[in-house]
Amino acid sequence: MATPFEVIAEPTRRRILDLLRERPRSVNELTEQLGLSQPGTSKHLRVLRDAGLVRVRPDAQRRWYELCPEPLAELDAWLTPYRWMWAGRLDALERHLDTMPDVTEPATDTRPEEKQ
Repeated sequence: MATPFEVIAEPTRRRILDLLRERPRSVNELTEQLGLSQPGTSKHLRVLRDAGLVRVRPDAQRRWYELCPEPLAELDAWLTPYRWMWAGRLDALERHLDTMPDVTEPATDTRPEEKQ
């Protein structure tokens, strides 16, 4: 069985998680949003389900997929010690941007005028 890290390495699966973060969705809705075939979408959903990242809820003839936050919390916990690597850089960027003057006038065209 693939780990959550291996599963979310695939961009389409990350897109599915993004869509499910908003609300539960059916296979047909996901297929439409992703621009994939129904079997292609189902294949990605099966991988996500096997990794415990999504769960399926049957409702009559439809199957609703929803996000399972627990494995994502585990990923977040693993990433926590690494946050300093980008948090410090973002703080430095914010300090730098705070020192820059605000530009309120629209940019003007500084090209030399053409002679006629």
